[in-house]
Amino acid sequence: MTVPHATNPPAATAAPEDLRLALRAATLYYLDGLTQAEVATRLGVSRPTAGRLVARARAQGLVRIEVNVPANLRDDLHADEERALEERFGLLEAVVVGDGVDAAGPLDEAASFAGVGRAAAALISRRIRATDTLGFTWGPETVAVAQALPPGGAACATIVQLDGAVTTSDYQTGAEYVLGRCAEQLQAKMVRLPVPLYADPATVASLRADSMISRALDVGRRADMMMFGVGAVSTSTTLFEGSYLDTAMLDTLTDLGAVGEIAGRFFHADGTAVGGDLDRRAVSVSLDDIRACPAAVLVTGGAAKHQAALGALRGGLVTMLVCDIECARWLLDR
Repeated sequence: MTVPHATNPPAATAAPEDLRLALRAATLYYLDGLTQAEVATRLGVSRPTAGRLVARARAQGLVRIEVNVPANLRDDLHADEERALEERFGLLEAVVVGDGVDAAGPLDEAASFAGVGRAAAALISRRIRATDTLGFTWGPETVAVAQALPPGGAACATIVQLDGAVTTSDYQTGAEYVLGRCAEQLQAKMVRLPVPLYADPATVASLRADSMISRALDVGRRADMMMFGVGAVSTSTTLFEGSYLDTAMLDTLTDLGAVGEIAGRFFHADGTAVGGDLDRRAVSVSLDDIRACPAAVLVTGGAAKHQAALGALRGGLVTMLVCDIECARWLLDR
């Protein structure tokens, strides 16, 4: 990857003596590894002047910077795609991994997300602060992140569940595992949300009136960082497999233009909320809460989730993205 710094021909904008000094400063700084203070001493100029000389060398096209990825690492490092995603969607950071989710296995298994999970765990460990609250939605993506968190690598104050997970079926959401594992690895206090994801309106009102539930939801809304996956509007989604949705509900959501969901909250292709009866029945943080989070980390991959990931990005629901290379290329082709 080459990063150009100027287009002006040197002789057209500066005298040879000025260029000679700028070239000398740039050689000392970039090739010999001197600091700007050391360059100043060597050239007999002030430190600010040394900085201006180095900057002038770049502006006049005397410096060309290249970042070369070794051939044996090109399947693992994707800086060009990461930079393009950051620019296209206004992201704080994008991380692209070479391990394809679809090639690894079914989308309902955490093992399929092991590659993006490791990358997301590294990102979170690097960015989380000791005073932060980390929120999560349940799903195979966040299970993979929790599995990859190293002990003692980072710490935060609180880990909080962002969406209800209680179900009458024997489906394993992984919510308890993520909560316990993150609490242990990040030395954090746990805040559970021991409720179903969906309930009838009267029950939802009752749950929200409960002091423990309302406190958990409030902690979740104010989380400093959130990590989550997206679900597709299809029978492959974990919400269908966990009996939270049936085919009739999926048909209704499709008719309403839904393309994906986060925390049981469905959204359109532009990331706006679908709303409606199901949204009113959800016991989770809202899409607006996720949009307001300063560090909203989407962990995703797999062709079935591409459209949902795009909707989340277009809707401003993501500040940091961790995905596989197939997802990155699909998003950039749109």
